[in-house]
Amino acid sequence: MFSLMRVDFHTVFPLRRARVHEVCGPVAMGFAAMSVGDGALWIRESWMSDTLMPQGLLPIFNPARLLLARPKDQTDALAVAEEALKDGALPFVVIEITRPLNLREGRRLQLAAKAGGTTGLCIISEGMGSNAAETRWHAASIFDTQSEDSTLMRWEIKKNKSGTLGAWNVRWDQKTRRVHVVSPVGERPGSARASG
Repeated sequence: MFSLMRVDFHTVFPLRRARVHEVCGPVAMGFAAMSVGDGALWIRESWMSDTLMPQGLLPIFNPARLLLARPKDQTDALAVAEEALKDGALPFVVIEITRPLNLREGRRLQLAAKAGGTTGLCIISEGMGSNAAETRWHAASIFDTQSEDSTLMRWEIKKNKSGTLGAWNVRWDQKTRRVHVVSPVGERPGSARASG
């Protein structure tokens, strides 16, 4: 008989400190913004035409607590991320990855995060995951015709080096500035079964 093991959301989020994680999917940027917490360095290559607007993050966290780095390419971006993770001056480092990381690059980021006690998050395209990542998440919006909540999302953990997998419907609560798990009808939080 097959049974699903219940995975509590709080055991996997907030993301484990001193490790580097990955997120992909249509709302990966939202996942990253909601993960940041008290301050972060956000690394985005300068050749990318669209721009991250810190003021747009105001409902999630204070944009004054966000530093933006715009290195010329991924080689420089990885160097900036490694130094920031190792330094530990900021609690969180986000890096937007534009090409797959090799094992050496991923391992260097993990070692830097461990040395600095800093949490790292790589925003990746689907299929670009690194074997060195602690966890890999997929973040997507949920359209709910019975709710006016535009922040409803499905976060699924696809890889977890230190635990089991799971999926949660979540929403952002602007008043408390926290992620809340929302149980769909007939589905327990943490159930790996996909909705819809």
